[in-house]
Amino acid sequence: MKKIALAAAFSVAASTAFAGSYVEPIIEPEVIVEDTSSSSAGIVIPLLLLVLVAAATS
Repeated sequence: MKKIALAAAFSVAASTAFAGSYVEPIIEPEVIVEDTSSSSAGIVIPLLLLVLVAAATS
């Protein structure tokens, strides 16, 4: 009787383990976010430094 109960438990476990079909995993594409900045941002800091140097020398 114990062997029948053990066999039934294994058959239930095996049937749930293999239930369904194989489905390929869905891989989401990478999202690349590029920060856009204005071209004037690169010139603001040198202009501020030039004004500070001019103010310091005068």
